[in-house]
Amino acid sequence: MSSDRAQPRRAARRLVAASLLLALAGCATYRPLPLPAAPGLAPSLAALRHTGVATDRPLTVADVAYLAVQNDPVLRAARARLGVARAEVLAAGVLPNPSLSAGLTPVIGGPGTTTGWSVGLGADLQALVTLHARRRAARAAAGGVNASLLWQEWQVIGQARLLAVDLMEGARLRRLIDQSRDLLARRYALTRRAVAEGNASLAVISPDLAALTGIEQQSDALGRVQQQRRHQLAGLLGLQPSVPLPLAATPDLPPVPASVVRRLLPGIAARRPDLIALRLGYRAADAKLRAAILAQFPRLTVGLTGASDTTGVRTLGPQITLDLPVFDRNQGPIAIARATRRRLRADYLARLDTAVGDVRAMLADTALLRRQLGRARRQLAETRRVADAAGAAFRAGNLTERAYVDFVTARIAKEQEVLGLEQSLAEQQVAMATLIGAGMPTVRLPALERAATEAGS
Repeated sequence: MSSDRAQPRRAARRLVAASLLLALAGCATYRPLPLPAAPGLAPSLAALRHTGVATDRPLTVADVAYLAVQNDPVLRAARARLGVARAEVLAAGVLPNPSLSAGLTPVIGGPGTTTGWSVGLGADLQALVTLHARRRAARAAAGGVNASLLWQEWQVIGQARLLAVDLMEGARLRRLIDQSRDLLARRYALTRRAVAEGNASLAVISPDLAALTGIEQQSDALGRVQQQRRHQLAGLLGLQPSVPLPLAATPDLPPVPASVVRRLLPGIAARRPDLIALRLGYRAADAKLRAAILAQFPRLTVGLTGASDTTGVRTLGPQITLDLPVFDRNQGPIAIARATRRRLRADYLARLDTAVGDVRAMLADTALLRRQLGRARRQLAETRRVADAAGAAFRAGNLTERAYVDFVTARIAKEQEVLGLEQSLAEQQVAMATLIGAGMPTVRLPALERAATEAGS
């Protein structure tokens, strides 16, 4: 009898030991990941990731965009989300563990002659029913995160291009303002000397002083704006604010013809990463709705149970546990999933309408800017001819210094107007390229597994 009593105990101990060994073999281990003790801003351009960019020469607009994509701290943090999404795909595809139960019933009195024992092994089949839908939802969500990251990269590229263009055009404007300030300063000095010598009244000096003060205020305002732009660009590049950023003299933006924009516009939903991310989010919501509908069926646990009672009688047979769907038929999760899918469908349609409307409005604005720039350039050509003639007359002694300065000031003002229009047109080109995806890395929406994900309710 003692050997019969010891045998099930040894079997139970071996089963428990084997289960513990299998569990420990698959356990993850902890590794500390301390937070950085200091900021990670680069002290120089050469310290940045600069694959494909030479940092020992003035940077073009394309160079700045490349550096921003490689080094923007916000983008680096956003890329970590992709790792989380991939982990969620892994988690969605893992099958639930089977359950193991064991028990001993020692004899403490009565007719029993041996210790009883029982062992059961079961598995929840409902998790298998919803497994495919949950995997589809996780894969679509991961794809949406990837598309959102690409859209964020587009935004960083566009912002870096825009800041580089504004800094380059701001440097050109600085040169024109300096010309005006030098010219007005010379005129103010002459007028002040004339007043001091008694050759002119004090009222004569007032317009010159006002003009000089105005141009100096304009110069100071531009200096503040340029510094803000440099700091913003340094932040995009992950640079310390004090690091100098040598830029090319003029922007090297590739043209985005209106014909190309109109040709790309019908396919914007398949090009814009933000729209693709919304479509993948809709697909994930649709898959979650399917999983919620499948989960309304009763939870079913199937297993196998073996036992031996205190009289030595041994049994072995199946065991089934079935939930009775009397109160909870998963109505809440199904209603939430339906509402979420409907909301995502509305969000997608609103974003698509906004995207198409923005591009069409920008086409009209660009056409207007081109017409205004053409007219301003023709006027500038005429203003330059008049200013050159005034310079010749002034040098010949046939024109007063005040009149000559007025002609030159008018020419510089017209050059500033042309420069402002050119800058606005360049900004529109940058925005257009970002909205339509011209010259941007592209992502394609995979073929949908079911046509129902494109319909919606």
